[in-house]
Amino acid sequence: MSRILFLFISLTLAACAPRGEITVLKNANANGSNQQVFYATVRERDTEFFKATRSDQAHFGKLDISIPPAHKPGQIEWPTKNVVDPELHFVTTNVDSYSNTQAFRSGINKALAQKPRDQREVTIFVHGFNNTFAESAYRLAQLSHDLNLPSVSVLYSWPSGSNPLGYAYDRDSALFARNGLENLIAEINKTRATGVVLVAHSMGGFVAMETLRQIKLSGKSNLTRDMAVALISPDIDVDVFRSQADTIGTLPKPFFVIGSQNDRALRLMGRLTGQVGRIGSLTNIKDVSKYDITFIDVTAFGGGGSAGHFAAATSPALLAILGRVQDYTQAFSRDPTTRAGLLPGTVLTVQNATRLILTPVTPPPSL
Repeated sequence: MSRILFLFISLTLAACAPRGEITVLKNANANGSNQQVFYATVRERDTEFFKATRSDQAHFGKLDISIPPAHKPGQIEWPTKNVVDPELHFVTTNVDSYSNTQAFRSGINKALAQKPRDQREVTIFVHGFNNTFAESAYRLAQLSHDLNLPSVSVLYSWPSGSNPLGYAYDRDSALFARNGLENLIAEINKTRATGVVLVAHSMGGFVAMETLRQIKLSGKSNLTRDMAVALISPDIDVDVFRSQADTIGTLPKPFFVIGSQNDRALRLMGRLTGQVGRIGSLTNIKDVSKYDITFIDVTAFGGGGSAGHFAAATSPALLAILGRVQDYTQAFSRDPTTRAGLLPGTVLTVQNATRLILTPVTPPPSL
């Protein structure tokens, strides 16, 4: 009990630090790179952006976010109340709000048209527990930049309470958010995108799996026909995941789970729910061996904050490897005996599931 209390105190103290906010500097003359982030949210509108409460009406828009020249991979360089410098900080240079889904789709189609024909995909990012709208938008911009994603980036921001002690509220909000994510996927399917990559972090993984389950039960499986899925540190009980996967049936391909056995946040969530085993910290691939998934074990990497919960976004070494996701896709489509040497780690295959234990790559010594 005392250990759980200590973890709670640690998370609470971390949250007492000032939360990041969107700073708008229209037409800022910065030398950084620009990242477009489209968004759909079922949060209630605040004065300018969105707050933690739930909305029955979805809102759509786009942010142009400038990544500073001084940016370090894995970091979000937030401006302070006293200092806002586009050479040093993330700033938003333009904000578009769409009055309807047709305008939203038009904006995405315009962005897709600027891509090469073989890169006209959309990546949907679903954030996790204890996130504000600003934090999730800037995190997606950081990931898109650091991974050099060629696709169009779309944020689905569900109404997290943005409170480390609000786990129950966020769990209910995750269930509330299923319809909004299904509707977003349906809207993306109406665009000229050639495919969809659904990326979800933490409790966002629960939102994603529940939505895929709902789509299957509603007889709309065509919505996920051209979809790939990546769940990062998913906060899902192992038994619940298996039940969801059984209902979904054939999972989207490829289907990645990125997790770590050093994820202290998931250990805490497991104790809160009374079920220690979480998919994001899976210890035995046999537990999901009947499913065609690839579990990427990043235990050997640091990053992810004090709780080790988001190394995939914050570890520079891991970001460099994950940027080669195409290598993974090609390797997993081949005979298992040909995979050795293609990837920086150990590959274990049990029935239908694969576990890739990633290891840091040691750079060659300088001459």
